[in-house]
Amino acid sequence: VYNRTRSRAEKVAARFNVPRVYDDPEELFRNEKLDFVDIITDVVAHAPMVYLAARYKVPVICQKPMAPDFETCQQMVQTCREAGVPFMIHENLRWQTPVRALKRLLNEGRLGKPFRARLQLIGCLPSEYIDQPLLKTLEHLILTDMGSHLLDVARFLFGEADSLYCQHCRTRDDFAGEDVATVMMRMGDVTCTCELSNASWVEWRYPQLLGLVEGSKGSIEVLPDYQIRVTTQEGTFSRRYDPPDYAWALREQLAWHPGIVDCNANLLEALKTGNPPETSADDNLKTMRLVYAAYESAARNQVITLADERVR
Repeated sequence: VYNRTRSRAEKVAARFNVPRVYDDPEELFRNEKLDFVDIITDVVAHAPMVYLAARYKVPVICQKPMAPDFETCQQMVQTCREAGVPFMIHENLRWQTPVRALKRLLNEGRLGKPFRARLQLIGCLPSEYIDQPLLKTLEHLILTDMGSHLLDVARFLFGEADSLYCQHCRTRDDFAGEDVATVMMRMGDVTCTCELSNASWVEWRYPQLLGLVEGSKGSIEVLPDYQIRVTTQEGTFSRRYDPPDYAWALREQLAWHPGIVDCNANLLEALKTGNPPETSADDNLKTMRLVYAAYESAARNQVITLADERVR
């Protein structure tokens, strides 16, 4: 186990009976034969750790967001590509039970041809900033922290964006960055609006994915408590898509923790087989382009055209 604070690494090692600890990451890479490394540091430390893994030819998983700017994201992907090292991003929202159900319903074609979608990730959970105090200091906040999740889901459901427009705001003086944002994207024939907020006081408090997708033959609503409602000429049908109830999962994060399990299963399968995971770094680079294009759009108050770009 590595931690820059050795005493913390020692506590984790004692809990899980791990024989060795390090407070120097390169010493760990030098001394141990690693199957892979999972980087869960603050975002500013992601790139140096990824470069270190690439140097020692160790497959690497990195938590989202990949990096604090798009140029660094590109460099991280290129470095691992040149080193021949598998590079994947832990992006778990697309693995939530209602999201997978929504994708299946869209693939079945019951909605006809989708033309408009609204995806929301809103709530107010002050404890998030207690558990992760660094978030309050970030110049770029909601679009990187939660936007990387929601924009990835939009891509998962509707494909790549041709253009986007964004506005965001900061509601608290003790934050450095924005905590509310709205992104509108043209994704082929679908106009998709993504709404993000860590400042909205709602009944369920912890951010849940909500949504409405409209098509030529009906609509699909993603509602609180894992309900999905489909309306067509045949009528309205509603079903709950409950996530697995793990005993260790926090009640307020019950939607999130099972998705983390399924995300990790997909990453593990990729490590075992050599096949790319759903959220390879190459794929996630397209999500990160949307994140930083959103900041560019808000700063310039302009639509950003993406259709002619080739993200590599």
